[in-house]
Amino acid sequence: ALGFTCRRLAFEGPSGVGVDARIENLYARRGTASPNLCFAGHTDVVPTGPSDQWSSQPFNAEVRDGVLYGRGAVDMKGGIAAWVAAVSQVLVDGEPKGSLSFLITGDEEGPALHGTKRVVEALAAEGEVIDACVVGEPSSSQQLGDMIKVGRRGSLNTWITVHGKQGHVAYPERAANPAPVIAKLMSRLNDHVLDDGYENFPPSNLEITTIDIGNPATNIIPAEARARLNIRFNPSHTGDALIDWLNREAGAMQAETGLQITLEHLCSGEAFLTEPGAFVAAVQDAVEAVLGRRPEASTTGGTSDARFIRTLCPVLELGLVGQTMHQIDERVPTAELETLTAVYRRVIETVFERL
Repeated sequence: ALGFTCRRLAFEGPSGVGVDARIENLYARRGTASPNLCFAGHTDVVPTGPSDQWSSQPFNAEVRDGVLYGRGAVDMKGGIAAWVAAVSQVLVDGEPKGSLSFLITGDEEGPALHGTKRVVEALAAEGEVIDACVVGEPSSSQQLGDMIKVGRRGSLNTWITVHGKQGHVAYPERAANPAPVIAKLMSRLNDHVLDDGYENFPPSNLEITTIDIGNPATNIIPAEARARLNIRFNPSHTGDALIDWLNREAGAMQAETGLQITLEHLCSGEAFLTEPGAFVAAVQDAVEAVLGRRPEASTTGGTSDARFIRTLCPVLELGLVGQTMHQIDERVPTAELETLTAVYRRVIETVFERL
């Protein structure tokens, strides 16, 4: 009814199951003129947790006392609905200056291997031009429109295994204990200062998330010791550079102790920043015009699909207050959805005026 040309883009991995399972995505566009303003979002959600702790069925949306309850109400089906409503209002006034598009995925909360990442790759290969993108993640902190996200830190997970030799604790000369080696290595990594911060970003941060010996016996020197860490890093680093550093530290410890140390790495996103400019200013001006407050441009929080879209165009995140996302009784006042619709409408109008 809104005149969009819709394309279903499905991707999967080699096995077709698990993390390779088929993911359905949508790219829809109305118009051919420039600029092309895209809205990106996701329809998948996190697990509900114990459903008996919800005040209503988590997947049966229910409005009570002016509040919409349901999994995904905030993160982020509410944002998608508000943008669709805003687009319909804009079109009532006539043809916009440029094109409008949607990029909607079902693979954001999970591995994010065959969702936005694959769609962006396909669009780039086709030569599709997107000039600016708003991701409808719940970016607001305390009140609607108080914050937009103009960048995100990168994220690197590393799994470390120290290979020792199992033996009896009474005969340590016949064994090689990996436990003190993993402890020493993790302490060394934890004590290292990665940086002192970067413009618009806090210092990069390494967190040890698991140390696992897996030895229930009191008289056995274990054969292996494992650990996992995560680094949230600002643009003063790249994932590859951090991987090189971790490999060097592990190599030095291996040379020092004589025990083999193996590492596996997964960088799920690089750090990025959408620099101040016409697009960011247009969105901030639009929010201020509707709400009377100018949103802070922030880079806090975890990763989002903006990390993939950044390779196509300037991207930022603007959406609901995220305080109940992922929680029992996830909810949003319906009045806030109506206000977000008004904000999104002004964003569309202002961006088309400026770009």
